[in-house]
Amino acid sequence: MSRIGKLPVSVPSGVDVTIDGQTVTVKGPKGQLSHVVAEPIVVNRDEDGAIAVTRPDDLRKSKELHGLSRTLIANLVTGVTEGYEKKLEIVGVGYRVLAKGPTQLEFSLGYSHTITVDAPEGITFNVEAPTKFSVLGIDKQSVGEVAANIRKLRKPEPYKGKGVRYAGEQVRRKVGKAGK
Repeated sequence: MSRIGKLPVSVPSGVDVTIDGQTVTVKGPKGQLSHVVAEPIVVNRDEDGAIAVTRPDDLRKSKELHGLSRTLIANLVTGVTEGYEKKLEIVGVGYRVLAKGPTQLEFSLGYSHTITVDAPEGITFNVEAPTKFSVLGIDKQSVGEVAANIRKLRKPEPYKGKGVRYAGEQVRRKVGKAGK
């Protein structure tokens, strides 16, 4: 039995959950999200108001989707109540970020030009310092994807560690050339 899948998803007050067939729509103080649950999985509300995710059989595909579906629904509930934040930092001499509004960032990352990044719908940026910023939103997947795309602009290199990295990320360092 899936340990994650059998856990009920608690719904806090102020959050409205609508289940229409395979579509789960969650509406909360920060916005609205919806997810289409894969076919063999069944989503219901139980008597105390929590969301229960069940599978009809013990086929491999059903087992794979059971815990995944429950986690995705829990992420929707967390997103509309608290939201998600991914913190990033920039390491390197002359590397910095500038806020051009809540949905636009301008990076100086050692290239001959600056790079402007526009946020997709539902994502905002917050710049705390010229080398520290964060990506905020209610959809966990899109927050992670935007953060990964920003990190791709200049990945941390293994010799000096320069580049864009997640806050707290450990970069494996290599030893440079050995002199005489």
